[in-house]
Amino acid sequence: MSPDRLAALHAAAFTRERPWTAQEFADLLANPLCHLETAPHGFALWRGIAGEAELLTIAVDPARQRRGTGAGLMTAWSHGAAPTCTTAVLEVASDNAAAIALYARYGFETVAKRVGYYRRADSFADALILRAPVPFPV
Repeated sequence: MSPDRLAALHAAAFTRERPWTAQEFADLLANPLCHLETAPHGFALWRGIAGEAELLTIAVDPARQRRGTGAGLMTAWSHGAAPTCTTAVLEVASDNAAAIALYARYGFETVAKRVGYYRRADSFADALILRAPVPFPV
């Protein structure tokens, strides 16, 4: 999946935050520690370092959500990380109920919070730091 396509999907999926640019995706993909899992209508980008798999972003075309793409990407991330990582970590906005529910299905639990981290039109949302063992329990 090209950086342009990644940026377009990210912009469609992330309407409340600043979407990432094609150049930002290109820079991340040039990093040998970053890994891209893809599906026809989504992707997950993660970084593996020191036994930890950090989900940098996951995006699914809004018109194709709730059809198993996110679950497939989570499984692909888990399988990709399992040979070298024992722990997975990610950050999610506290007002993103759909993402939080998806992550909970894979055993993620909140381990920290960044208060007021995400700017919203008229407020702020906390960032939740979630952690789970790799491979993910299902």
